[in-house]
Amino acid sequence: MSVKHKSNLFKRFLLILFIILITLNTFVLAEGTTDGSEAPDTTDAIAETNSAEEGTSSNIPSTYSPSTLLMDLDSGKILYSKNANTRMYPASTTKIMTAILTIENCQLTDTAVASHNAIYSVPSGYSHANIQEGEELTIEQLLNVLLIPSANDAAFVLAEHIAGSVEAFADMMNAKAVEIGCKDTHFVNPNGIHDENHYSTAYDLALMGKYAMQYDVFRDIASKTSCSLPATDKYPREDRLFNTTNDLLRENYSKAANNYYYPYATAGKTGYTDAAKNCIVATAKKDDISLLAVVLHGERTEDGLSQRALDCKTLFEYGFNNYKHEVIAHKGDVAREIEVSGGTNDSKNLNLVYSEDITALVPINYDVSSTTPNVKLTENMYAPISEGTNLGSITFSIDGFDYSCDLLASHTVYKSDMSKTVIELCLVLVFLFLFAKVLKFKNKRAKKRYKHAAKLRDYSKNLDGFYPKYR
Repeated sequence: MSVKHKSNLFKRFLLILFIILITLNTFVLAEGTTDGSEAPDTTDAIAETNSAEEGTSSNIPSTYSPSTLLMDLDSGKILYSKNANTRMYPASTTKIMTAILTIENCQLTDTAVASHNAIYSVPSGYSHANIQEGEELTIEQLLNVLLIPSANDAAFVLAEHIAGSVEAFADMMNAKAVEIGCKDTHFVNPNGIHDENHYSTAYDLALMGKYAMQYDVFRDIASKTSCSLPATDKYPREDRLFNTTNDLLRENYSKAANNYYYPYATAGKTGYTDAAKNCIVATAKKDDISLLAVVLHGERTEDGLSQRALDCKTLFEYGFNNYKHEVIAHKGDVAREIEVSGGTNDSKNLNLVYSEDITALVPINYDVSSTTPNVKLTENMYAPISEGTNLGSITFSIDGFDYSCDLLASHTVYKSDMSKTVIELCLVLVFLFLFAKVLKFKNKRAKKRYKHAAKLRDYSKNLDGFYPKYR
């Protein structure tokens, strides 16, 4: 191989090395840039799970009523439903929304005065608390008779007190329903007195019930079995005593009620009109499981028993007997291990840990280990990263419901000193460049010597032509 060819190869080597160096530097700079966009999903898609819409256990409950639903009160997970999105007349379960707006817009110690319209707008045959025109009662007293004996006159008094008119209050009810997430609900009055344009669904009522149960005052009142109104200047007698319409709460109230009493029942609101039939939104708690049941358009069994109460008991028993709470992730445990770009060698391997415990309500025989979680990274994984930084989320899809929490950095990842590395590579490049120059210079000198030697050989050859071979 000639000296010239060797020189060309070395130049090519230097060019390739230079390109690699520039590419490396560009890559480092690009890696450290964040555009704020969300990183793509890092795991395979979640496999389809069984729908909870019609129950997922083999022991699916059998209910009499045409529209029923069972919800986990803590998470909102639907455990069972039947025609839950079918529009039905809600009757006095409407008063759950009236109670919500009252709690959010009034103080319990505030007072309201019953107008003529509020008292005489209640049709004959509908439940009332015998409130008198011009009578002044506290908001707490009105809430009690609204929810316990389902007094329709109390609903009108509250509506006028809060919004000025029933129509304006209905607008507030509809706006609140949308806010909660109800999509198939429309109210025209605060009590559920029948109107063709006044409707809801089991699912929407479940959303309202879950929302209302967040308030201590609602839970307290809706759990009572009786209440009373005091004597006033408009009604001097102390004989306004009322019992709850929720048979699930009344133990030993009557022989018939014993068929409906449920020891784990905690609260509820009933309803009835000729068009709506018997309705109820009720809650129950056993051990660490809280449930909410909705039954609409319940009638009577062949034995003359109330379908709404029996269906509620059936739904609650189904939930308690077929589901359990299970911790599927513990706070601080490692969920994933990743390698952080640009980190030092001793810190770049980073564990992502759960930010909190994840507790799921799962079927009794469900194998949580069979569930593949979905991990989504929301931050650019480039050093530096501080301990505890939120780097994404993890979601377990179990029995048709998602349980999620954030993923945090287990330790600090320090940024490696790439500038030092670049300087070192540049020094190597300069050295190689100088070495190439020296080599080139030596090659030039070698060429000159070769040419000079060739001239001497030619000169010597020419001299041989002038002299005899043998002297």
